[in-house]
Amino acid sequence: MASTGAVPNLAFRQLRGQRSAGEFAAAVRRAAREIGEQVACDARYIGRVESGEIRCPNYAYERVFLHMFPGASLTDLGFSARESVRGRGARVVSEPPPPCPPTAASPAAPSPRDTDTDDIPEESDVLRRVFMTSGTATVAAASLGLGGAPASAARISLPTQRRVGEAEVAAVEKAVRQIRLLDDRHGGDGLYRRAAQPLRAAYELLDAGSTARRATSDRLHAGAGELAISVGWLAHDSGRFDDARSHYAEALATARLAGDAGLEAHAFCNTSFLARDAGRPREAVRAAEAGQRAARTLGSPRLLALLALREAGGRAGLGDRTGCDRAIGRARAAFDRGPASGDPEWMSFFREAELELLEAQCWSALGDWSRAARHGRRAVLLQDAHFTRNLALYRAQLTGDLARAGRADEAAATGHQVLDLLTRVQSSRIRGMLAGAARALAPRAGTPEVTSFLTRHESSP
Repeated sequence: MASTGAVPNLAFRQLRGQRSAGEFAAAVRRAAREIGEQVACDARYIGRVESGEIRCPNYAYERVFLHMFPGASLTDLGFSARESVRGRGARVVSEPPPPCPPTAASPAAPSPRDTDTDDIPEESDVLRRVFMTSGTATVAAASLGLGGAPASAARISLPTQRRVGEAEVAAVEKAVRQIRLLDDRHGGDGLYRRAAQPLRAAYELLDAGSTARRATSDRLHAGAGELAISVGWLAHDSGRFDDARSHYAEALATARLAGDAGLEAHAFCNTSFLARDAGRPREAVRAAEAGQRAARTLGSPRLLALLALREAGGRAGLGDRTGCDRAIGRARAAFDRGPASGDPEWMSFFREAELELLEAQCWSALGDWSRAARHGRRAVLLQDAHFTRNLALYRAQLTGDLARAGRADEAAATGHQVLDLLTRVQSSRIRGMLAGAARALAPRAGTPEVTSFLTRHESSP
């Protein structure tokens, strides 16, 4: 049982939410596998943490918990600083002790066969970022940096009554815009970890209590959900697919709680995109179709066009050429209706160049390299120079399509342009696309143009 004088870890208990201790333990074990750790976490261990008996976890559990809650510290999770823990209370536990008879204060450890299965619904995987202090909640909002130093943050103190007002909601909305701007310029790799702090702050605001007006509450839910999608995209772009899926699911849950069809459509749009990139084309189609249902009443033909292209991407992954072609046709018809007042702010990137790029990716997935390259060239010609990451993205797609279409020298020249841009853009996704193009070009390494590109690509950081 807990040691005398133990202080319950209420922050950790809040993170568990509505799940049982066994379900939460299963999530911990799953997170450990994601980073190559092995922990024998069970319901009894979670109970000991929440009771305060375990004041500080061992290093293996620390790595797992910090992986589960990006940007958080042990203190944020309700633990004592390692250096402050002494004596028996300082015991840091890596494994639950041997089973003992259950008592009222100590639940029985599960048997080896009673380990709480890992097939928990996706939305229950979403861990709320709630780190409340007594009296006043302090929120770090929005100010992200790109250098090696920690990002600066504007401090916002919520009053004791925990009412959220215009200043706090505006800070969340500013964080969304700032992340999108930095992503457009630099890609996701260098931003993801730093973006976790304003995301956690936004959900802390949601849980802080009441707002003065319903309109303010609606804006806060929308802002927090959009922020979850933006951070999810940074994870997606930097190759952290599991993290991205969790963030998108968090946004979807927020949308449904708030009855926000626009946020729901956006969450499904990104979920479809992620599923396509993760090799789950059926899920990509289902998510895109769900997004289209949510978007039908929003008055945005351009949003419906983008969602139709997400569906087309999933159908291309399934090898469904006819279904893909039909979805592309619907997308072009909707796009041609032009912009509308209902177009969401986050769709500023979706212009004709992006439409051509997404169609190129569909034909590429279907193995029609020449047709993909034609659309890829149009995307490059139409691109907006303000979206620096897309300058590299469109050319990386074109490099691969040209290589597979037998246009080796043109592919090599385009690949050099991508490498020039990657000195400014940090995106694992784009680097992966370029690596695939280099593999396609390898059999043509005898020509000077191709050899030059392959040599430079191999030596690039």
